[in-house]
Amino acid sequence: MTARDLSGRPVSTRRPLEPQRTGEGGLAHVVEVLLDRGLVINADIMVSVAGVELLGIRLRAALASFETAARYGLEFPSGTNLETAAWKETEDPKETCPECGKRSPTKQLLEEYCPWCGWRSAKALTEAARTGDASGESREGDGA
Repeated sequence: MTARDLSGRPVSTRRPLEPQRTGEGGLAHVVEVLLDRGLVINADIMVSVAGVELLGIRLRAALASFETAARYGLEFPSGTNLETAAWKETEDPKETCPECGKRSPTKQLLEEYCPWCGWRSAKALTEAARTGDASGESREGDGA
Protein backbone atom coordinates (compact mmCIF):
# COMPACT_ATOMS: atom_id res chain seq x y z
CA MET A 1 0.00 0.00 0.00
CA THR A 2 1.35 3.43 -0.98
CA ALA A 3 1.32 6.35 1.47
CA ARG A 4 -0.90 9.20 0.28
CA ASP A 5 -1.14 12.88 1.17
CA LEU A 6 -4.35 14.76 2.02
CA SER A 7 -5.26 15.19 -1.67
CA GLY A 8 -5.05 11.42 -2.23
CA ARG A 9 -1.90 11.46 -4.39
CA PRO A 10 0.97 9.12 -3.60
CA VAL A 11 3.58 10.91 -1.50
CA SER A 12 6.47 9.86 -3.73
CA THR A 13 5.02 11.69 -6.80
CA ARG A 14 4.74 15.13 -5.11
CA ARG A 15 7.13 17.80 -6.33
CA PRO A 16 9.23 19.24 -3.47
CA LEU A 17 8.18 22.90 -3.92
CA GLU A 18 4.56 22.32 -4.79
CA PRO A 19 2.24 24.90 -3.16
CA GLN A 20 0.19 23.57 -0.29
CA ARG A 21 -2.93 25.00 1.32
CA THR A 22 -3.01 25.28 5.09
CA GLY A 23 -5.74 26.61 7.36
CA GLU A 24 -3.88 29.93 7.79
CA GLY A 25 -4.44 31.30 4.28
CA GLY A 26 -7.33 33.65 5.00
CA LEU A 27 -7.36 37.42 4.62
CA ALA A 28 -7.56 37.90 8.39
CA HIS A 29 -4.35 35.89 8.87
CA VAL A 30 -2.54 37.86 6.15
CA VAL A 31 -3.56 41.20 7.71
CA GLU A 32 -2.53 39.97 11.18
CA VAL A 33 0.91 38.92 9.92
CA LEU A 34 1.38 42.21 8.04
CA LEU A 35 0.49 44.28 11.08
CA ASP A 36 2.58 42.12 13.42
CA ARG A 37 5.73 41.98 11.28
CA GLY A 38 5.23 45.10 9.19
CA LEU A 39 5.86 45.85 5.53
CA VAL A 40 8.22 48.57 4.32
CA ILE A 41 8.48 49.68 0.69
CA ASN A 42 11.41 51.81 -0.46
CA ALA A 43 11.43 52.91 -4.09
CA ASP A 44 13.52 55.40 -6.04
CA ILE A 45 11.97 56.30 -9.39
CA MET A 46 13.82 58.40 -11.94
CA VAL A 47 12.53 59.53 -15.30
CA SER A 48 15.24 60.63 -17.68
CA VAL A 49 15.46 61.41 -21.38
CA ALA A 50 18.77 61.22 -23.23
CA GLY A 51 20.65 60.96 -19.94
CA VAL A 52 18.99 64.04 -18.43
CA GLU A 53 17.02 63.37 -15.27
CA LEU A 54 13.62 65.04 -15.58
CA LEU A 55 11.84 63.66 -12.55
CA GLY A 56 12.98 61.94 -9.40
CA ILE A 57 10.67 60.41 -6.82
CA ARG A 58 11.71 58.81 -3.56
CA LEU A 59 8.90 56.72 -2.08
CA ARG A 60 8.96 55.24 1.40
CA ALA A 61 5.85 53.57 2.74
CA ALA A 62 5.30 51.44 5.81
CA LEU A 63 2.35 49.29 6.79
CA ALA A 64 2.49 48.13 10.39
CA SER A 65 0.65 48.34 13.67
CA PHE A 66 1.72 51.11 16.03
CA GLU A 67 3.29 48.49 18.28
CA THR A 68 5.42 47.08 15.46
CA ALA A 69 6.36 50.53 14.19
CA ALA A 70 7.43 51.62 17.68
CA ARG A 71 9.46 48.42 18.12
CA TYR A 72 11.43 49.15 14.92
CA GLY A 73 11.78 52.87 15.64
CA LEU A 74 9.76 54.16 12.68
CA GLU A 75 8.86 57.84 12.76
CA PHE A 76 5.20 58.79 13.02
CA PRO A 77 3.52 61.64 11.14
CA SER A 78 3.58 65.02 12.84
CA GLY A 79 0.47 65.57 14.91
CA THR A 80 0.30 61.95 16.11
CA ASN A 81 -0.95 62.10 19.70
CA LEU A 82 1.37 59.84 21.67
CA GLU A 83 -0.49 60.44 24.94
CA THR A 84 -3.60 58.38 24.13
CA ALA A 85 -4.50 55.21 26.03
CA ALA A 86 -4.07 53.11 22.87
CA TRP A 87 -0.53 54.42 22.41
CA LYS A 88 0.36 53.78 26.06
CA GLU A 89 -0.77 50.16 25.58
CA THR A 90 1.70 49.68 22.72
CA GLU A 91 4.59 50.78 24.93
CA ASP A 92 4.10 47.78 27.26
CA PRO A 93 6.29 44.89 26.08
CA LYS A 94 4.26 41.91 24.91
CA GLU A 95 4.99 38.25 24.27
CA THR A 96 3.10 35.46 22.52
CA CYS A 97 1.36 32.90 24.71
CA PRO A 98 2.73 29.40 23.97
CA GLU A 99 -0.71 27.89 24.46
CA CYS A 100 -3.10 30.09 22.43
CA GLY A 101 -0.65 32.17 20.37
CA LYS A 102 -2.17 35.53 21.34
CA ARG A 103 -0.07 38.48 22.50
CA SER A 104 -0.26 39.53 26.14
CA PRO A 105 1.78 41.86 28.37
CA THR A 106 5.07 40.13 29.17
CA LYS A 107 4.90 40.72 32.91
CA GLN A 108 1.36 39.36 33.21
CA LEU A 109 2.15 36.36 31.00
CA LEU A 110 5.28 35.36 32.93
CA GLU A 111 4.26 36.22 36.48
CA GLU A 112 0.49 35.59 36.47
CA TYR A 113 -1.43 34.00 33.57
CA CYS A 114 -2.54 34.50 29.97
CA PRO A 115 -5.72 36.62 29.99
CA TRP A 116 -6.96 34.84 26.85
CA CYS A 117 -6.68 31.15 27.73
CA GLY A 118 -5.58 31.03 31.39
CA TRP A 119 -2.18 29.42 30.67
CA ARG A 120 0.27 29.84 33.55
CA SER A 121 4.04 29.90 33.27
CA ALA A 122 6.27 27.64 35.34
CA LYS A 123 7.33 30.71 37.32
CA ALA A 124 3.70 31.59 38.14
CA LEU A 125 2.90 27.99 39.13
CA THR A 126 6.00 27.78 41.34
CA GLU A 127 5.17 31.08 43.03
CA ALA A 128 1.55 29.99 43.56
CA ALA A 129 2.67 26.68 45.08
CA ARG A 130 5.16 28.46 47.33
CA THR A 131 2.58 30.91 48.65
CA GLY A 132 -0.19 28.29 48.86
CA ASP A 133 -2.42 30.20 46.43
CA ALA A 134 -5.51 28.12 45.64
CA SER A 135 -5.79 29.68 42.17
CA GLY A 136 -2.37 28.22 41.32
CA GLU A 137 -3.81 24.74 40.86
CA SER A 138 -2.95 23.16 37.57
CA ARG A 139 -5.44 23.83 34.79
CA GLU A 140 -5.75 22.22 31.39
CA GLY A 141 -3.19 23.74 28.99
CA ASP A 142 -0.95 25.26 31.66
CA GLY A 143 2.00 23.12 30.71
CA ALA A 144 2.10 21.25 34.01
